[in-house]
Amino acid sequence: MAQIAPYGSWRSPITAAMLVAKQVSLGWPQIDGADLYWIEGRPQEGGRNVLVRRAADGTIADVTPSGMNVRTLVHEYGGLSYVVDQGEIFFVEFSDQALYRQRPGETPVPLGTPAGLRFAEMVVDRQRNRLIAIGEDHRGAGEAQNYLVAVDLSSGTVTPLLTGRDFVAAPRLSPDGAWLAWLAWDHPNMPWDAAELWVAPILADGQLGAARQLAGGPGDSCFQPEWAADGSLLVVAERTGWWNLYRFDHAGNATPLYPLDAEFGQPLWQPGMRTYLPLPDGRVLAAFCRQSQWHLVVIGPDGRAEPIELPVSLINIVNGAGERALVIGSSPTMPSTLFLLDLANRSLTPIRRSGELPVDPVYLSLPEVISFPSAGGRTAYGIFYPPHNPDFIAPEGERPPLLVMIHGGPTSAAYPTLRLSIQYWTSRGIGVLDVNYGGSTGFGRAYRELLDGRWGIVDVEDCVAGAQFLAASGKADPERLLITGGSAGGFTVLAALAFHHTFRAGASHFGVADLAALARDTHKFESRYLDRLIGPYPERADLYQARSPLYHAHQITCPVIFFQGLEDKVVPPAQSEAMYEALRARGIRTEYVPFPGEQHGFRKAENIITAIERELAFYGEVLGFTPAQ
Repeated sequence: MAQIAPYGSWRSPITAAMLVAKQVSLGWPQIDGADLYWIEGRPQEGGRNVLVRRAADGTIADVTPSGMNVRTLVHEYGGLSYVVDQGEIFFVEFSDQALYRQRPGETPVPLGTPAGLRFAEMVVDRQRNRLIAIGEDHRGAGEAQNYLVAVDLSSGTVTPLLTGRDFVAAPRLSPDGAWLAWLAWDHPNMPWDAAELWVAPILADGQLGAARQLAGGPGDSCFQPEWAADGSLLVVAERTGWWNLYRFDHAGNATPLYPLDAEFGQPLWQPGMRTYLPLPDGRVLAAFCRQSQWHLVVIGPDGRAEPIELPVSLINIVNGAGERALVIGSSPTMPSTLFLLDLANRSLTPIRRSGELPVDPVYLSLPEVISFPSAGGRTAYGIFYPPHNPDFIAPEGERPPLLVMIHGGPTSAAYPTLRLSIQYWTSRGIGVLDVNYGGSTGFGRAYRELLDGRWGIVDVEDCVAGAQFLAASGKADPERLLITGGSAGGFTVLAALAFHHTFRAGASHFGVADLAALARDTHKFESRYLDRLIGPYPERADLYQARSPLYHAHQITCPVIFFQGLEDKVVPPAQSEAMYEALRARGIRTEYVPFPGEQHGFRKAENIITAIERELAFYGEVLGFTPAQ
């Protein structure tokens, strides 16, 4: 029989160690001939990224040697850091950000690229014995310079191909090697605001000829160009307010492939992101998101779409070659899994899981996609996970605490999928609401632009409204509402605590406290992001101060805990430290947990464990329950 115990004190089989034990992250899959490749992030190895290969005979083995870390720091967030062609691997080594070459059966050797240059999203140009890549140049004074580069495979010499733009991404070489397509955008835009699609011929000397813009710009951001087998160019564009697929012919005329009020694209936080794959016969395998759920379809030349059933609710990436596709996805009861989809025979083969489910599925809280009313007559969205543990029930009449989770970005999204970091809370008797506040991706451009000029207002209102909605419906205790978030989500946490009194406690993971300091000190990629979310700086310094939790710390009356990586270049440690000191000086219960060696987000197993255990203990002290473990 189930034991009676207060919410929050339930003994759970889901331990903090399970969040990292035998768990890896899966990303960036590629196919080269009969071999499959992907990147595994391993918390047990200090967060090292390892390139892994599945050979034709089914054997799986590490490719990059122990001690090497396949990870680029372009845009600080990184992205696609390797490419495989005819068995040869070219990759970025984290320690020096240099390019390396690894031939079959051999150890990696440096190409000889200059120090101070970073690379991402490489393309092999065999005709000219070079790589084409994103280059990020940190050798000069001021902000880094981003441009398209060619890297000679014999000498490592780096030659700029396209300069003069603040940002570039997605270089794509045409099947005949005669054309190059790419994306570009400039300050103050982010790629999801105004990324443009460009094409240019490649001249006899390897340089680019006269370039032509085909799509994109303000109000019509582009994502992931790809060349089709017939030489036409595909791209995801936002012409209808939704990221949909288009085909451009040789004259530059665009045809929508499968118009939907759904998102075929994603915010381009990391170069190399992909949601679709052109097939050799002219069809397209594409993933799209509608109302927080992901779907996979094959779109024919006539515009008809045939659904492909996958046991997933979230699709992270689609890539492949020929009739074979690699898809990374997960579901509410299945960890992130790399699948091989063979469209020739419609077979689906699981290749690698991020880890086995370490507990009986009966302990999992199943998510519910919800919508709720918010300020100004808006509708906001979220994923609700009720407290659940078959071994326990709460005393009669007790309502559970609720932990409101705020995703980062803020242009990111919450999806109904398995995250042990959520089940950790629900199995202890704490409900979780993962909020898709106004500004989140997956609901069209108009919903994303609700945050324009109103960051710190709309997001906060929606998080408060979600918590109050669940409390009013009896699914949460209105006196035991908690809030947690990281990065931009950490800012929303602190703003909610400073400007509202809905929550009893909060946790900020490397969150923004001083918006003006962020505008002055952050890295290039996001250095003008706040122009759209807040206003131009310093012209609207008044808005920056009005929205910054640091300048309103005197209004925070509840306990707050801070977690911070000491090598974070996106949100420097000074942000959390200043907020912590402001609260401590007033006698507000607060804790500061710094992690040496960590950057923006925690990768080391011991730090991931420490963070969630300290957060649980903190809430227990505030709300008066004793965690079982």
